Amino acid sequence: MMWYRQDPFRLGGASQAHLKIDGLSAGYGAFLVLRDLKLEARPGLTVVLGPNGAGKTTLLKAINGLIPRQGAVLLNGEELPEKTHEIVQAGVALVAEGRQLFPQMSVTENLELGGWLVSAPRSGQSPARPPGGTSLLGAARRMLGSKAERARRIEQAFSDFPKLRERAHQLVGTMSGGEQQMVAVARAMMCAPRLLMLDEPSLGLAPKMVDELLGIARRIADAGTTVLMVEQNVKKALAVADRGYVLERGAIVASGPAKLLARSTVIREAYLGADKDPATGTTSAADAVQRRKAVAA
Repeated sequence: MMWYRQDPFRLGGASQAHLKIDGLSAGYGAFLVLRDLKLEARPGLTVVLGPNGAGKTTLLKAINGLIPRQGAVLLNGEELPEKTHEIVQAGVALVAEGRQLFPQMSVTENLELGGWLVSAPRSGQSPARPPGGTSLLGAARRMLGSKAERARRIEQAFSDFPKLRERAHQLVGTMSGGEQQMVAVARAMMCAPRLLMLDEPSLGLAPKMVDELLGIARRIADAGTTVLMVEQNVKKALAVADRGYVLERGAIVASGPAKLLARSTVIREAYLGADKDPATGTTSAADAVQRRKAVAA
């Protein structure tokens, strides 16, 4: 079952995004999960890998303004706002782990919520920016225009994900996990983001659906929306990504082009089943690096 059409995705930002993070620290209360983190998500698809508890979700929450952060977070050279709704208006969308949909609402209603901050575009203006004017007549025109723009984007979402049109009035809570994940991605694309962030999109899905979903992430990136994806499925994630980072214990321990990372001995030892610690049956990229340094010495 194909959940997207073969044509390029149409919903997306007018310009490709370049996210640059420098000295990012974030956590919960007094406990810092991330310390002085440096990372870039250039046009294309960037994947962040790492074990549970490494800080991957914390990273996306900090970028999206869901938790306090320190350090520089720049989108195309401009400081990203700290409030979530302003971050969305700046062109950043997050598909959270667990999808965070409204199960008692229909597919269409969930999509409409994804376009809640959409404003009607005017000539020469990006759709993400609200048109000027403060009069009552201007406000009425903006409201009507915004409604029309949301309807246009829903129609485009149904074109990008044809199966969703068939399920337009179905309650999301009655759909399978893979189907719900497609709704979550389509909802995020409703705000035409320049940067789409995906948190563990393959979690709990059947292998066939994992392949399809990661393929969709790749196609969205190819259509012009920068994608920053957190994943635990190392092999499949690196197969579709352009660049990758390995995050462990709140720090970057490896990075580089995805193809090189996939062939890296360190990554193979830590995540692809080679040379695991016999005592625990597991290892980490940081441990693999230290072990190889010891052998070389």
